[in-house]
Amino acid sequence: MKNNNQLNRTLGLTSVVVIVIGNVLGSGVYKKIAPMAAELNSSLWILAAWLVAGIITLFGALCNAEVAGLLSDTGGEYNYYKKIYNRFFSFSYGWTAFTVVQTAAISSLAYVFSQSLNTILQLPELLADYKTFSIGGIFYPFENFTVKVTAIVLIGILSWINFFGVKFGTAISKFILILVIIGIAVIVLFGITAPNANISNAFQLNSNSNTATVSTFFTAMLAAFWAYQGWASIGFLGGEIKDAGKNIPKGIAIGVGAVITIYLIVNMVYLSLLPIEKLSKIASEPNGIAAIAAIESFWGTGGKLFISVLILITTLGCTHMTILASCRTYYAMAKEGLFFKPVSKINSSQVPANSLLYQAVWACLLILSGSFDQLTDMIIFAIFIYYGATAMGVFILRKKMADAVRPYKVWGYPIVPAIFILFCFGLFMNTVITRPREAGLGMLLILTGIPMYWYFKRKNNLSE
Repeated sequence: MKNNNQLNRTLGLTSVVVIVIGNVLGSGVYKKIAPMAAELNSSLWILAAWLVAGIITLFGALCNAEVAGLLSDTGGEYNYYKKIYNRFFSFSYGWTAFTVVQTAAISSLAYVFSQSLNTILQLPELLADYKTFSIGGIFYPFENFTVKVTAIVLIGILSWINFFGVKFGTAISKFILILVIIGIAVIVLFGITAPNANISNAFQLNSNSNTATVSTFFTAMLAAFWAYQGWASIGFLGGEIKDAGKNIPKGIAIGVGAVITIYLIVNMVYLSLLPIEKLSKIASEPNGIAAIAAIESFWGTGGKLFISVLILITTLGCTHMTILASCRTYYAMAKEGLFFKPVSKINSSQVPANSLLYQAVWACLLILSGSFDQLTDMIIFAIFIYYGATAMGVFILRKKMADAVRPYKVWGYPIVPAIFILFCFGLFMNTVITRPREAGLGMLLILTGIPMYWYFKRKNNLSE
């Protein structure tokens, strides 16, 4: 007899690769080069930041792949950390994913979708008289309110679509991903051959590049890491993947490698079309998107419309995939009594519908809390704490489960995991110094997990 409260293993390697790329390839490829330009003032340093961030991401992905191959199950790191560390640390990760990382990722992606839609339709401004209203001088809920409302509507619609099953959701993402790849190929082909394109501009060390320091390089990589963020979400679907021990590591490696290549090529095109000064100015505009300015520079109004539609499609797909994957962690937590009880239920389509609902509500509240760049910096600050913990888990599991069969072993062990751990520590410290607001809010939300852990533990009479 079929267990109606269990997830089905229906996803193969192709679906894993699609989910990895679909979770990663979102707003960053179009938008994040602008704040990087503002930090580094040099096209060569910008490309270096993309490359280094890609290599570090790959190192982290390879570490994650070994752990995922060994401990694959629904919930991703939430389940890994129970075996590597303890239940409290596991809960801390899951709670952080809910309060900061995954929900803020959904908010940020939906935000860029809305910005692009606003570029096309010029949506009417809502509650303009209240845009300076703040809560404690930190949160401005009515600032850019039209974009925020549109993003909230998008989250609601995509969450509802995901009520109908993981295979249905994945099929939509495959279609969207095909459109995105075609669109990016068009940008690269026509951008690099445009009359105003000069590929040598992408490799210039500008005269004022002495402003690039170790600190500004790390800060610029916060933007790049947002663009690479999302690859680990495949672990959340471990219980729905066929032969997960092999397909998860393969899918992560293939997906991340493909994204690194795409990002380097696309950003070379942007830098060949727009000067650093223009990109820096875009970073200060509330709804500025670098990709739109780049394509508009040689295609005019028609190009602006094309790239805006492509951004809509891309961020739609990535928002959808992030919504689909992320809610599985809270479902896994609730089944163990470490989250709100209704989240442990699944609907007739074998989908954790209540988890989708809780996730959507909190993501919508986060949209009202801040701007796109504030949200993404907060995400990267928080998630690299746990990425470092996963890499440390490679060392721990090599001792704890020395004789276990590993479908994949991280390349370059022990050097690659060690480099990644040190980098995570450096990124953490630099963010505290250069982005204290985002680091402070992120840490505050993480620390709320301490009383919540004891609340769930006591309410459900859980033992250690």
